[in-house]
Order: sequence, then structure tokens, then C-alpha cells
Amino acid sequence: MIGALAEPLRRALQGQVRRLTAADGRRVDFTRPPGAAGWFDADAVCWRVHADFVPMLVGGIRALLLQALHPLALAAVWDHSNLRGDLRGRLGRTALFIAATTYGDAAMAAQAVARVRAIHAPLHGTAPDGRAYAAADPALLTWVHVAEVSSFLDAWLLLGGDALSPQDQDRYYAETARVAQALGATQVPATRAAAQDYLQAMRTQLAGGERAQAILALLRGLGRGGPRQWLNQPYIDAGCALLPPWARGMYGLPEVDRRRDAVLLAALRPNVALLRWALRDGVAAQARQRLSAVPALTTIARPGT
Repeated sequence: MIGALAEPLRRALQGQVRRLTAADGRRVDFTRPPGAAGWFDADAVCWRVHADFVPMLVGGIRALLLQALHPLALAAVWDHSNLRGDLRGRLGRTALFIAATTYGDAAMAAQAVARVRAIHAPLHGTAPDGRAYAAADPALLTWVHVAEVSSFLDAWLLLGGDALSPQDQDRYYAETARVAQALGATQVPATRAAAQDYLQAMRTQLAGGERAQAILALLRGLGRGGPRQWLNQPYIDAGCALLPPWARGMYGLPEVDRRRDAVLLAALRPNVALLRWALRDGVAAQARQRLSAVPALTTIARPGT
């Protein structure tokens, strides 16, 4: 009886997540082809981290804010994407790319990377400060990657609820470096310490400004005045709270208040277990089903048939 009553709630939560993460209406079947291996095995750390919706959403918000502090990276997005008009679509396409490279079979992962590389290749321009940029610049790709995966991991460590050893944290960076390198990034940090050193070294190249503030305003407006504001606003606030102190300063956000931030994160933690339950048959479960399936037999034609 309880299960029957809970199922409509689970479906409703699934629907909300899919509306937020849908990429141009595309639905991908991660159960096929049966037995096909991906870039990562089911025991990969990235499988654990990327399967948790709440930390991934909070981390994704933090990542976007970090990425927007690089004037050249932001110029490429500002000039050549519909981020300002379709922020949800941008989040959905990013979610699909992460799912494809983490949980898809090797062909799906390679196709996802090839699609992004093809989009990046022709994108060039001039930033407001007069510097030329190229979306396929290996240095920019490294910045976008490190801002992203460091945000996912930090959010997961604070919200995931499971211990992750320093060795496993290093494994996460080493695993995800493969995707960045496939996209064309170079000198990609492969340990947590290297990633932290990289972020510190990049601070001299970062700046706040009108465009970065516009991205923050877009995020703050996500769902404002709509029926799902209760769902979105705590995640946006948490993403801002997880920014490094120096990044908060660039956005003019309040200084770190550990008590306030602890209350904010504590309020989100029950949602972690709730969304794990609601999404228990999500992409990670589908990928496990594919890996455990017996590969389809190939029919060999006999001579004369």
C-alpha cells in the first residue's frame, strides 16, 4: 500500500528532474547495446559522483559561476550560445554530455565528444578587453573542465553523505581528465592537489564584471515567480555558497558565514536521499543493466545461404 502511494510522488519527482535536465527533448537509452563497455567501469568514482542529482545540480551552478569569471571563456559563451535565452537548455545539454561520457558505451561517449568538438571548432571572436579567443583553445578547455569537475566533487563531498578517501578523490580527477583530453584540453590536473594548485594559479586571469554579474542574475532568476521556485532557489543559493571566498568577492557576494552556509546545506541534505530514491532507475542503473547484459550474438551467414 505504501509503495503504491509513493509511486506517484516518485514519478512526479522524476518528471521535475527530467524537465530541468532535458536536452532538446532527447531521451537516450543507456541500456543498449547489451554488454557494451564504456569509457568507465561501474566501480569508477565518477559513476558514484555523477549519479547524485542534488550535488550535481549544486556543483553545476557553482561551476557555471566559476567558468564565467574567465573573460575569454565567458566571451565565447556570450557570443556564440543561447545561454542568456535558454539557461535551462544549456544545463540540460551539459547534463546529457556528462551522462553520455560517464555512463554511455564507448561509441556514445566518443560521439558526444565529437559533437562538442565540431561545435567549438569554428567559434572565434574578440573579448571586450580586445583579446582574441577560440572556443577550442586547449587552455580554455582546461579551465572549463577544472571549474566543472572540482565543483561537482566539492558539492558531492559536502552533500553526498558518503565518505570519499583522498585516493578516490584523486581517482576522480584522473578519470575525468580523460574526457577533457578527448575534447582537446591539455595539462589537465589529474589529482585533487593539482586541481587546487591550478585554480589558485588561475586567479590572476579571472575577473568579475558586467557579463559575469549577468550570469549570476540569470541563475538567481531561474524559476523566480514560477511554481518551482521552491525547488530551484535553495540549489542556486548553495551553489553560490560553495564558491571559494575569492570568487565570492569577484561577484560581490557576502563573505563566508560558516553557520549560515551549514544551515543552507543541512536543509538540502534530505533532498539527496529523496532524489536518490526517485532516480534509482536512472542512467547509472541503466548503464549497469547494459554492462551486465549478454552481448547480442552476431549471425554469421553460411556459404550458399
